[in-house]
Amino acid sequence: MNTKSYEIILASGSPRRRAFFEDMGIPFTRKVIPVEEVFPKSLSGKAIVEHLVKLKAAPFKSIIKEKQLVITADTIVWHQNQCLGKPKNKREAEQMLSTLSGSTHQVMTAVGFLQKDKWDSICCSSEVRFTKLSPKAIDEYIATGSPMDKAGAYGIQDSFGMLYIDSIQGSYTNIIGLPVAQVQKKLEEILKK
Repeated sequence: MNTKSYEIILASGSPRRRAFFEDMGIPFTRKVIPVEEVFPKSLSGKAIVEHLVKLKAAPFKSIIKEKQLVITADTIVWHQNQCLGKPKNKREAEQMLSTLSGSTHQVMTAVGFLQKDKWDSICCSSEVRFTKLSPKAIDEYIATGSPMDKAGAYGIQDSFGMLYIDSIQGSYTNIIGLPVAQVQKKLEEILKK
């Protein structure tokens, strides 16, 4: 992809998002300005991730220059009208995985595109169905430490995901944390202008 004279800044600490950008062959730099990821309790589903990507972009508004494009992203697991973010501890990870066991949930990712005088975002939703999870399978997975930095306490790309996810609908890369095809399409639109 020809990024022309744009400097693309990925404002995400996620190693998975960084890898996707590398795989897309997009030259970028990474800069993360930490924000407290909180949202009004009145928000639900898609509105939560859209709020959070705006929040993550806010610190860049006063420092962004012409021909810079700051990309922010946020992923949540939405299940039974509840937002499941990253677990705070092992007990919370166990609760999340027990709740997801044998049921279907949505994984929603919003991606924000901030330019000097413009804001745009996209949102993608995928459906994931887990088989019934045994307490032993949950405990063994938590013991690996892998669930602790992932929304909903699991990574579809982990062996756990491979073993216990029954079916998915929608973008696979979205479930990992970035809807790659949709991001590429949006970037092409922005860079064409």
